[in-house]
Amino acid sequence: MELPDSPQARIAALDLVLPPIGKPAGAYKPCLVVGTQALVSGHLPFRADGTLLKGRVGEDLDADGGKEAARLAGLAILATLVDHLGSLDRVARVVKLMGLVSCPAGFTQHPHVFNGCSELFAAVWGPDHGVGVRSAFGVASLPLGVPVEIEAVFELA
Repeated sequence: MELPDSPQARIAALDLVLPPIGKPAGAYKPCLVVGTQALVSGHLPFRADGTLLKGRVGEDLDADGGKEAARLAGLAILATLVDHLGSLDRVARVVKLMGLVSCPAGFTQHPHVFNGCSELFAAVWGPDHGVGVRSAFGVASLPLGVPVEIEAVFELA
C-alpha cells in the first residue's frame, strides 16, 4: 500500500486512532514551541478510550506488552502535536526521543520496548524523518503505575 506524503494523512491511512488529550497533572506544558523546535513533555500510554495502560515491564507485562505501551505513548504524543500545532504536517522531523521503562533490575530489553514509539514515528514521517536520536532508561516506578513515559523533540517545517 502506498502511503500519502502528508504525515497528517498517514494517520488515517495507517488506521491510527489518537487518544483524547489529557490535561497536565502538574505545572508544565504538554508542548512548547521554541524557535524551530517543538518540545513535548513526557507522555503516558493512553488507550483510545482515554484509559491508561498500567503495570511494570518484566513483571505485569512482557517486552511486547511494553512495546505496545510505548506505541500508545507515541500516539498520545501525536495527539498533543495535532492539538498544539493543528497538523502533523508542521513537523519536519523527529529529532530526539527519551523514554523511561518501569521494570525490575536485570531487565535488558529497553530498546525493544522503545521501538513501539520509534516504529510508529517512522511510519508517520518515514524512515529518514521519523527516526531521530534516542535514549531509553529503566526505572523503578513511573507516575500512576504506567510501564513507560516518553518525551520528544521535533523540528518544525
